[in-house]
Amino acid sequence: MLANFQRFDVIIAHGLWLYHTHAVIKAILQYRKTNDTSPKVYVMPHGMLDPYFQKAKERKLKALRNDVYWKLFENKVINEADGVLFTCEEELLLARTTFPNYKPKREINVGYGIQAPPAYENQMKLAFINKVPEWNKEPFYLFLSRVHQKKGIDLLIKGYLKLEKEFKTIPQLIIAGPGLEHAYGKEMQMLASASSNILFPGMLSGDAKWGAFYESQAFILPSHQENFGIAVVEALACNKPVLISDKVNIWREIKTENAGLIAKDNEEETYQLLQKWQNLSVLEQEMMSKNAYKAYQKFFTIKQSVNQFLKSIENA
Repeated sequence: MLANFQRFDVIIAHGLWLYHTHAVIKAILQYRKTNDTSPKVYVMPHGMLDPYFQKAKERKLKALRNDVYWKLFENKVINEADGVLFTCEEELLLARTTFPNYKPKREINVGYGIQAPPAYENQMKLAFINKVPEWNKEPFYLFLSRVHQKKGIDLLIKGYLKLEKEFKTIPQLIIAGPGLEHAYGKEMQMLASASSNILFPGMLSGDAKWGAFYESQAFILPSHQENFGIAVVEALACNKPVLISDKVNIWREIKTENAGLIAKDNEEETYQLLQKWQNLSVLEQEMMSKNAYKAYQKFFTIKQSVNQFLKSIENA
């Protein structure tokens, strides 16, 4: 590693809680003792400094492990690096609240982006129908992510069941993703059994996945923690408004462009999120759909994110 430092202007170590970031910082400090010039070294935690991971009830042992590792090693990784890179503003702000002795030399929001989705083709709809034969062929609410307690699926189902009692007709709710065989997945299917309009097709990929996005009315993710939310951005890129909790860290960008609706990650506000969307006029929903794609273009394309990344590094 020491012999290779001279070949680079910038080195980025991705992730935390693993040996490689500690090794990079230890090596660069040793290298700088005998070299007048050296590459800048940045650490990109990808959400691993989010306070959720230290507070979640199911992570008590892992949180304790992180506390110990932070005191022994990881605080030095963060504080000795030339800077810490974040995918969005909210991630940057949350990182300040998690551990003591958090004193990075620089905090830089470099952004993040995704490849544009494939253009719509009718085969996507057919693939989706094949995976979800119970679909009534009308636009629906789409949840597409892991079926995991972190994602707030229980909040979504309870809100939807309440919404069904209030409105004569509402869109179907399709909850797509892996994890149905686990305890939480089985619990969610039991909870949803009170309605024939909630469907669980399992994981969708390829044409079926893009068919789900393009045929949906709105994308929903009431997650308790989401550092970026790639599926959220995929929905935006397909012209779909997103109904998300403020624990999805790109909520600020969504709100700025009026590309969706934002709520707290609790049962009542998740219900209100659905209710508010349901009460929007067709014109208001169509305008939000247009804003969704504008938000994708402004913040989350590969070109935009690369330009922001390079500009941020060059100016640091």
